[in-house]
Amino acid sequence: MAHIVILGAGTGGMPAAYEIKEAIGKEHRVTVINASEKFQFVPSNPWVAVGWRKKEDITFEIRPYLEKKGINFIAQPVTKLDAEANKLHLANGEIVEYDYLVITTGPKLAFEEVEGSGPVNGHTQSICTVEHAEKAYEAYQRFVADPGPIVVGAMAGASCFGPAYEFAFILDADLRKRKIRDKVPMTFVTSEPYIGHMGLAGVGDSKGMLESDLRGKHIKWITSAKVTKVEPGRMLVSEHNEKGEVIKEHELPFKFSMMLPSFKGVDAVAAVEGLCNPRGFVIIDEHQRSKKYRNIFSAGVCVAIPPVEVTPVPTGAPKTGFMIETMVTAIAHNIRDELAGKPATESATWNAICLADMGDTGAAFVAIPQIGPRNVNWFKKGKWVHLAKIAFEKYFIRKMKKGTSEPIYEKYILSKIGIERLK
Repeated sequence: MAHIVILGAGTGGMPAAYEIKEAIGKEHRVTVINASEKFQFVPSNPWVAVGWRKKEDITFEIRPYLEKKGINFIAQPVTKLDAEANKLHLANGEIVEYDYLVITTGPKLAFEEVEGSGPVNGHTQSICTVEHAEKAYEAYQRFVADPGPIVVGAMAGASCFGPAYEFAFILDADLRKRKIRDKVPMTFVTSEPYIGHMGLAGVGDSKGMLESDLRGKHIKWITSAKVTKVEPGRMLVSEHNEKGEVIKEHELPFKFSMMLPSFKGVDAVAAVEGLCNPRGFVIIDEHQRSKKYRNIFSAGVCVAIPPVEVTPVPTGAPKTGFMIETMVTAIAHNIRDELAGKPATESATWNAICLADMGDTGAAFVAIPQIGPRNVNWFKKGKWVHLAKIAFEKYFIRKMKKGTSEPIYEKYILSKIGIERLK
């Protein structure tokens, strides 16, 4: 009997647990280890930060749903990964041995890389966790009672720009509903070399469409921007040219700010020699397997993917829901085959597909493959995207509670693209 351990129970880890268990059958054990007792649907955090969702709407207790499927669950932080001995050391002193390890931890949020940033020891808010989003909503409630300038965006090294755009447009929509938008100057600050780059060198006409939307919503922007320091009510930003030279220094006042941080790998994983790149992301081969430790697989934001292109201010490549879904499926099939004495042959689909809410409308983009030239290079706006994201939130949470492993991201979005193309 083999023991497969999944480290992390987020939007990659939970589906991985169900899919691996289904693939390998009852004769093998599956255990999920997560720092928290609760699952949280991260894509809905922007709504929590403006009060459109509550924590209980997008979280649930993990244990009863996993155990119903015969999957063990341990709610403890991992303090050490001993990859040579196939052991995980937990914060409570427990040691868990494994035959296969699947790392789906998500990222460490590197607020420390910019002085004064972050919701705990700094002056900016975050929507990267539901707890951060709740704290952002508390700050936002104080803000709407005494409005002023807002700064939203993504720090140098960020790799997931969609939520920053989402939050800017959601803030705009909420402020208009409150009839105080006229009192709030807004600036979008991003490390992207141009609006709509998204860490993907653009998708379709993302640049033109997003610039038009920002302009139409009276949101100014600064691109190729590196935030150097955040002080109470003031953000210091260096703007760069194509050569990476500083061409202008900005001092942006704000009464409310949400800035996505750069990502790194979590400490316990990053500390393992030969497992990760210098940023702590797991180095994998085409089968989602560590190049050094052949019984370790990884999926999601914690894997190492090189940037699509070099940019004046560092940007990372995003790992979207569809991409993560295919990573998980590849891992499940490869572990199943190895246990049956067959070689691992499955690979993930490195395509970017994303739904982004914009308050009262939305944008969807598809980049197939992620790195150009592409077979599909598609960007579309419409009310249907806003509605689709709401539907996907409800479906995904229900799917995680039901314990099914059916991949639906590709089916839903690509079918919708087909419908849109016929119009």
